[in-house]
Amino acid sequence: MLGYWKRPEDTAAALRGGWLHTGDLATVDEQHNVYIVDRARDMIITGGENVYSTEVEAVLYRHPAVLEAAVIGVPDERWGEAVKAVVVLREGHTVAAEAIIAHCHEHIGGYKCPKSVDFLDALPKSGAGKILKSELRRPYWAGQERMVH
Repeated sequence: MLGYWKRPEDTAAALRGGWLHTGDLATVDEQHNVYIVDRARDMIITGGENVYSTEVEAVLYRHPAVLEAAVIGVPDERWGEAVKAVVVLREGHTVAAEAIIAHCHEHIGGYKCPKSVDFLDALPKSGAGKILKSELRRPYWAGQERMVH
C-alpha cells in the first residue's frame, strides 16, 4: 500500500515505522492461527471490560426478526461507554427492544449485551456497502469532550 488517495493524514497514521497499521484486533490460538475479532475503533470499553462489537452483532443476527445490525458504544456516566444495538428488522417483523436484549442475554455475558436498542429503516453504508458506524456514533458523542477510547 502506498497510501490513501488524497488523504495524507490517514496515510501518515496508517504507515508508520515501515509497518501498515490496519486498526484490526486479532487473537492467536495454540496452533498460531490468527483470527481478526474487530476493529480497534469499534471495540467498546464498558466498566473496564472490552466488548467486541462483532461478537454482539453475531448474536443479534441470530434473532429471526433482525435483518441488519450494528453495535456501537455510547457515552455512559457510570461505565464510560454503554453497548447500544442499532437494528433493521426484516420486512413484516416487529419486536420490542427488550426482546432483542433478552435474546442477547441468552447467548453472551451480561456486560456484552446492549443496554438499549434503536430501530432504523436502514443503516448508513459506504459506497462499498460497509456499515458506517462512525455515522451511527456521531450524534451520541456530539458535545462530549472526548470519546472514551
